[in-house]
Amino acid sequence: MSLAAMQVLVKRNEDGIAAVKAALSARFGERCLTSAAVCEQHGHTTTWLPNQAPDVVVFAQTTEEVAEIVRLCAQHKVPVIPFGTGSSLEGHVNAPGGGVSIDLSRMNSILEVNAEDLDCVVQAGVTRSQLNAYIRDTGLFFPIDPGADASIGGMAATRASGTNAVRYGTMKDVVLGLTVVTADGRIIRTGGRARKSSAGYDLTRLFVGSEGTLGVITEVTLRLFGQPEAISGGVCPFPDVESACNAVIMTIQSGIPVARIELLDKMQVRACNAYSKLDLEETPTLFLEFHGTASGVKEQAELFEAIAADCGGGTFLWSALAEERTKLWTARHNAYFAAQGLRPGSKAVSTDVCVPISRLAECVAETVADIERRGLLAPIVGHVGDGNFHTLVLVDVNDPKELAESEAFIEQMNWRAIEMGGTCTGEHGVGQGKMKYLKKEHGDALDVMRTLKIALDPDNIMNPGKIVLV
Repeated sequence: MSLAAMQVLVKRNEDGIAAVKAALSARFGERCLTSAAVCEQHGHTTTWLPNQAPDVVVFAQTTEEVAEIVRLCAQHKVPVIPFGTGSSLEGHVNAPGGGVSIDLSRMNSILEVNAEDLDCVVQAGVTRSQLNAYIRDTGLFFPIDPGADASIGGMAATRASGTNAVRYGTMKDVVLGLTVVTADGRIIRTGGRARKSSAGYDLTRLFVGSEGTLGVITEVTLRLFGQPEAISGGVCPFPDVESACNAVIMTIQSGIPVARIELLDKMQVRACNAYSKLDLEETPTLFLEFHGTASGVKEQAELFEAIAADCGGGTFLWSALAEERTKLWTARHNAYFAAQGLRPGSKAVSTDVCVPISRLAECVAETVADIERRGLLAPIVGHVGDGNFHTLVLVDVNDPKELAESEAFIEQMNWRAIEMGGTCTGEHGVGQGKMKYLKKEHGDALDVMRTLKIALDPDNIMNPGKIVLV
C-alpha cells in the first residue's frame, strides 16, 4: 500500500470553502490567513504521509470565537481541523478535504490554579512547559511529558503520555474536565473539579483521545501533583535489549514506585553520545528516575540495582544532583534529533506500540530481529515501564525497495503488538497512519465508535478522514 493510499479521501466542498474563506477573512482580518506557506505549515505532519494543507488558517483567541468559526463551517459543511503545536506524528492535522484549520496557539492563558485542590484550568494552547513554569512556585507540577513541548489541548485530544506515565498516568488520568465546541457550534463543559462523580455519562473520557473528530477542545481542567521532596536518577547498561526489558518487568512486578524507566538501544545510545556529548557505554541502556523522600529514593535505587544485577546489568550509576539528572533527561528528550544525525538526509519516521508488560521483552526482541533482517536503521527508545516503546525508522524515501521494507516493518510491528494483546499505538494516536489497524484491535467496537462519530458529527466536518471511516 502506498503512503498516499493510507489517507482517506474526503470530497472537497468547493462552494462551501469559498463562502467560508470570504466570511472568515471579513470577520477575523489579519488573523485569517490563506497563504500557501501558512496553510502548508498547518498541514505539516512529522510522519511520512503526504502533506494535505487546509484552505484557510484562523488564529482563534476565545472559546466563543472557536464556536463562531465552527458554526460557520457547519452551515456550509466545511471541514474543521484543530491545530495546537503541530507536533503530532500520524497526520492528525492534515486536511484531506481542505477546509479550516483553527490554530489555538494564541489561546494560551492559565485561567485558574487551585493549589489547595491540586488542580488548574488552562486554555487549550497552553504548553506543558509554560504550565510548569507558571506553577513552579506553588510546589506543584504537571507530570505528563511526551517529549515535545506540546499544547495541553493537543495532548488531551491525542490522549498523550510520556516518560512519567509509569507513575503518574497518561492524559486520561489527569484530565478532570473539558470545554468543547461540538460540530454544531455548541459550547459544552464536561466533568469538573470534583475528584469523582456518578452523574451521567463520562463525556470527558469520550473527548480525550478523540483527536478533534468529535469536537474542538478549548479549555482543560487538569489534576496537578506535589513536587517530590527528593529525586534521584541514573543509567544502567545491559548486554542486550531482552535483559534490559526483563529488568523492567521485574522492577514493575516488585512494586518499586519508579517514576521513569526508559530504554535506549545500542544505536540510540550511540546517537545520544554524539548529539548530547555523553560518554555512555554503547550498549542497551535503561534511564531511570525515582521520586519520594531522600531515604525513599535511595532505597528504590538500591532495590533496582539488585534487580539489574540479577538480569545481567552492569554498574548502575545514579545521582540525586539536579544538574546531572537534567543533562541525562535532556539527552533522552533529544533522542529524536540525535537519531536523525545517524543518517543525515533521511526521513525519520517515528512509530510506537504498547504491549502488556509480561510480553515486553519478547516484543522488543522480535522487533530488533526484524530490523536486522530487513537491513534497516531504526533506533529503539521506550517508556518501557508501561510496555510502550518506539522505533525511529531512518529511511531514504526515494529508494522504493527501502521504502517498501520500512512500510512492511512498521506494519509487522503493529500487527505483532496487537497479537500480543497490546495496541497499535500507546501514545501517538491514530490519525491517518494507524487507521487500518483498528478493526483488528477493536473488532465490532469500531462500529460503535463510528456510530458515536455520526451521532455527534452527522456531516463529518470535524477532522474528517481520521480514526474511523464515515
